[in-house]
Amino acid sequence: MALGTAPAPYELRFDSGRSCLDLVATNHPVERLTSEARLRAWLAGAGLVPAGAPLPGMGPQWLAAFRELRGHTAQLVRGEIEARPAVAAAALDRVNVLAAAAPPAPCAVRAPDGTLVRVLRGDPGCAGLVAAVARDAVELLTDPVARALLRQCEGDNCPIVYLDTSRGRRRRWCSSEVCGNRERVARHRRRAALARP
Repeated sequence: MALGTAPAPYELRFDSGRSCLDLVATNHPVERLTSEARLRAWLAGAGLVPAGAPLPGMGPQWLAAFRELRGHTAQLVRGEIEARPAVAAAALDRVNVLAAAAPPAPCAVRAPDGTLVRVLRGDPGCAGLVAAVARDAVELLTDPVARALLRQCEGDNCPIVYLDTSRGRRRRWCSSEVCGNRERVARHRRRAALARP
């Protein structure tokens, strides 16, 4: 990607099943929320704002706010997966505080071609957008059915968490093409090494 060029929304999005988990995935394998343009692209890709929505006042404080929420959400989700809620008590308090702001209100308007499209009523602020993602984390972790679908990728050193909505609930990796393929290659190499005389 050329310097100064905004990434395509899909470049920053991991389809974990929830926007809060997609946010957590933005720092693996490297930090991907490195600029306001990249945060804007992530917000659009995650469906939090329509593409091209004005975001007045966006600045470095927006990056800091979303990174803060990401850290607290990651700690909270991992505490739930590992059945160690006490380690995430401070993160829970902070996510609850961040969820308290009013998220941007959506509305439907007619596009020039006559179809209905979603826009936001007014220009969204940082606190409202952070609240939308924090509320998603609260909803996820307070819904026993959704919480039961939380999985940690089984890939080597992969911290990605996702919702396992696969048939039979047997999904093992965040991505079959990336972590799953690495595991299959490693398994093949181990078998080949054992077969050598």
